[in-house]
Amino acid sequence: MAKKDETMQRSVGRRKTSSARVRITPGKGEIIVNGKALTDYFPMPLSQQKVLDPLRVTSRVDSMDVSVKVAGGGVNSQAEAVRHGIARALVSWNEELRPVLKASRFLTRDPRSKERKKPGQPGARRKFQFVKR
Repeated sequence: MAKKDETMQRSVGRRKTSSARVRITPGKGEIIVNGKALTDYFPMPLSQQKVLDPLRVTSRVDSMDVSVKVAGGGVNSQAEAVRHGIARALVSWNEELRPVLKASRFLTRDPRSKERKKPGQPGARRKFQFVKR
């Protein structure tokens, strides 16, 4: 069995239907999402901030390179999935970062997702209008 690679860490982050495969390595702070720069893939500043939050909280913005493959969901969901994946990768990289990331709630997987449509109804919770006569 090969020795564990100490120069790279992999992790998966999820939110709703989005799934992000994250790989972190020591470097200059480059973040690549689906082959594009962070600012190109997430043009909105709020989404960029969500992605950078775990690195900012742990003071590793300029010392870690991040490579991400993300699929499914919308823009916000993908940004939160990437944030979750980066936080999990940082904890597997250095266990001492766990209390800081846990206090910021970046390690909690948000379980909320779309409720399925039920048979005999027009939507998940909506009912057909009641007709008395």
